[in-house]
Amino acid sequence: MQIPGSLRDLGIDRAHAWAIPMTTRFRRIEVRDGVLLHGPAGWAEFSPFHDYEAEESAAWLAAAIEDATTERPQPQRTAIPVNATVPAVGPALAGRLARVGGASTAKVKVADPGGSLAEDLDRVAAVREALGPTGRIRVDANTAWTLDEARDALPQLDRAAGGLEYAEQPCADIADLAALRRALDIPIAADESVRRAEDPLRVARAEAADVLVMKVQPLGGIRRCLELAEEANLPVVVSSAIDSSIGLSAGLALAAALPQLEHACGLGTASLLTGDLTAQPLFARGGELPVGRPNPDEDLLTRHAAPPALAEAWEQRLAACAQVLAR
Repeated sequence: MQIPGSLRDLGIDRAHAWAIPMTTRFRRIEVRDGVLLHGPAGWAEFSPFHDYEAEESAAWLAAAIEDATTERPQPQRTAIPVNATVPAVGPALAGRLARVGGASTAKVKVADPGGSLAEDLDRVAAVREALGPTGRIRVDANTAWTLDEARDALPQLDRAAGGLEYAEQPCADIADLAALRRALDIPIAADESVRRAEDPLRVARAEAADVLVMKVQPLGGIRRCLELAEEANLPVVVSSAIDSSIGLSAGLALAAALPQLEHACGLGTASLLTGDLTAQPLFARGGELPVGRPNPDEDLLTRHAAPPALAEAWEQRLAACAQVLAR
């Protein structure tokens, strides 16, 4: 791939576009793809979703540039507890996925387009059965509900779960999140209201969340996330953007650098991909992932190389985002 001159000036000397099918559709995505960038500090991932324009995707590039050119912060822990991720699947598969990697926490997708609350309830109940009475269950609606829909659905899901750890981004509007938090005795976590907001701290100032979900790429890098976490003064769950193991390792570095880590993190998503770019993918064992910096395997880079048309599209996105950052 051609590398923009502004990135070469920073020491980025290699770029590789990749594409890997997913094991099951997740948030309407069936193939995950992106670019790996190599710089003085190692390999980093740039993989904004395709519906993100250059202005929003530029933060993802800033994160990759930081990770490829500067050393990661000093870790305060060597392993990170992670949750299992359960997409909008049937109860039997949901129960199996909840136990992947030995996790004692599961995040369950609800409010999927075309699905029903009854299906969500069955999925959550199956996860509770799989995890047993001591497991933690969180649900993620990805902004799908109105305030009234969330007020109706969450108590039912709370009963099906035998108690929810929290509900992630049930509504899009921050005022609705704040109202929901006052109305229900269910903790609220903010994701899209943090990573897709012009002001990521607005949700904290509005007292609209109990937990902040942070993703390294959308927020512009590990150090930016650490600054936001300090300012917000709320518990943080570090989550993935369905990254490859190269991108996941940056999330693990953030989780390892946080002064406090009260919840399992959403970084055990390598199992959602049919392949990976490193010879030792970051699969959880005993509900944990090790902190470290994996390198891509050259044979796997070749095997999972993006088709020419997709690689060209990524080259154009890389150039457009570099232009945004250069302004």
